[in-house]
Amino acid sequence: MTLSITSRFDGGAVEVISAERADDVRLRVRPDTQADFAQWFYFRVNGGRDQACRFVFENASACAFPEGWRDYEAVASYDRLDWFRVPTSYDGERLTIEHTPECDTIYYAYFEPYDESRHDVVLGHLQQHPLATLTDLGQSIEGRPMELLRLGDADPAKPNIWIIARQHPGETMAEWFVEGLLGRLTAQGDWSEDDTLGEDLLSRATFYIVPNMNPDGSALGNLRTNAAGANLNREWMNPDLARSPEVKVVRDEMHRVGVDMFFDIHGDEALPYVFVAGSEMLPDFTEEQAKRQAAFIEAFKQAAPDFQDVHGYKADKYREDALSLASKYAGHAFGCLSLTLEMPFKDNANSPDPEVGWNGARSAALGAAMLEAVAAQLDAFSKV
Repeated sequence: MTLSITSRFDGGAVEVISAERADDVRLRVRPDTQADFAQWFYFRVNGGRDQACRFVFENASACAFPEGWRDYEAVASYDRLDWFRVPTSYDGERLTIEHTPECDTIYYAYFEPYDESRHDVVLGHLQQHPLATLTDLGQSIEGRPMELLRLGDADPAKPNIWIIARQHPGETMAEWFVEGLLGRLTAQGDWSEDDTLGEDLLSRATFYIVPNMNPDGSALGNLRTNAAGANLNREWMNPDLARSPEVKVVRDEMHRVGVDMFFDIHGDEALPYVFVAGSEMLPDFTEEQAKRQAAFIEAFKQAAPDFQDVHGYKADKYREDALSLASKYAGHAFGCLSLTLEMPFKDNANSPDPEVGWNGARSAALGAAMLEAVAAQLDAFSKV
């Protein structure tokens, strides 16, 4: 039976070569818009109920991060709410998903998506918080708003904490992380009035949060770039309104209000761990920054069992182009604690979950936990 396959929806991406037989569906991972990054996929299948479906991505080895396919399992959902892992294999050339759907329609994706409708609902709700201000800093290349959520009273005597996510749009775990962080910060969702951490933090600091730095790339189903093919996390030295307006408007606002802590939230395709990359490779990295960075990492390990500092990037990974990256630029420009947080697309090897792997809920829980490390940083170093 021929299946119906489409990716014509928010964040969808796939190229269909052949779908004449359910047990021999041939696909390609679609490259980003005006770029050659290819890794993200997200597609809908209809007509596969009770059939042993076999989806083969023929260009897996030519993708941006082929090591990301080793020990990887794709995610699937019948309703785009509950996602689970499905059997997936990689032979060094092709990636194969083998699964028998229990319903007529099912979605498959590289990682649990975070769509625009959820983004709008979450921000729409949060803007009702008494200390919230939701601002459009400008527009993306395709005219989508660049939204900044400020939480706090913007007292110039208080430290400014900046958190940006999803410069790479296919790293959807980053926006799940932000949702969890915002939920605890504002005592929404699963957080009860007994948890006063958010209230305490908002009395001591102002938070500036960009949940989605790349709304065009997110809508287009890109892994890593915006509508112009720009990797936004290589644009921070010289952002351009024609090529990277998303970075320019956020960077301008950072310089206008100041930055005392900066966190750039990402996902890593290959490493099955949660870790941070610091700014120690910068030639002007100070002893004070080193103390703050080490203290934050220790506090984060105490707050979140999923976080670790054994596995990660080498300190000199980005030495040559460091200042073009957001966290390195911020560490240099503002002399502050500035970190890139990475979460896995696969699972956390230190705490595996065979059913869901690393997912949106675990990302959100990590975001909520990071606030404890932020509070510890304020306790240790803030004068407020």
